[in-house]
Amino acid sequence: MSHSDPATGLPVGPREGRAAPGDHDSAQVLATVLALVDDYKAEDVVQIDLRGRSEMADHMVICSGRSSRQVASIADKLMEKLKEDFGIISKVEGKETGDWVLIDAGDVIVHVFRPEVRDFYQLEKMWLPGGGGRMPASA
Repeated sequence: MSHSDPATGLPVGPREGRAAPGDHDSAQVLATVLALVDDYKAEDVVQIDLRGRSEMADHMVICSGRSSRQVASIADKLMEKLKEDFGIISKVEGKETGDWVLIDAGDVIVHVFRPEVRDFYQLEKMWLPGGGGRMPASA
């Protein structure tokens, strides 16, 4: 049975059993996600380490697409590649509108935004140290 994370309001399933099947860990999935969003021309990519800070996932990636079409395309390609490479069947929310797509790939959560929607919600401020500033994906 799923519930909402009190800090974010996002849907979260039980932590047990959330790991994706196969011989990989969250760091490998994260590395693949970061490479893929770069390949798919996502902009302003931020990676946030959630280990020890949240039960919902180990890592969060936030990025932007220039249009609703690009946001939806990044999400589609990312889900397809995670399924192909790792057997991960991602849960997705928001793909219909393409303003903000949430991809739950188990221990890696990906948010793909249109820039103005991302600026409005300022999701990074909730999770980055000091409540502001950006941490590049390569950090």
